[in-house]
Amino acid sequence: MASGFGYNGGRGRCFNFWQEFHKCYAMADSPQECLLQRDDYLECLHHTKEIARVLRIKTEELKQLERRKLELKVADSAAKSNVARLGIIEGEKQATAAQG
Repeated sequence: MASGFGYNGGRGRCFNFWQEFHKCYAMADSPQECLLQRDDYLECLHHTKEIARVLRIKTEELKQLERRKLELKVADSAAKSNVARLGIIEGEKQATAAQG
């Protein structure tokens, strides 16, 4: 890819990043000055930061889905509980209606 030729001829997708990195490296007094350009070039080649970000997003989505499932399960079990069948809630509603 650093040669500048892509798979179908023409420039490769990361050639511009390679040029920036190469230009910086040629003009720099120390290689440490070109870390940002190097990181950009390597990210273009391997997509490591992008993949890590997508993985974090997917993990968070799965956590939220599990949380929602647990909340629905708790709400469903509360709806099926015996409290409503005992008339406790309805009795409270009737008492407040009689007072109001």
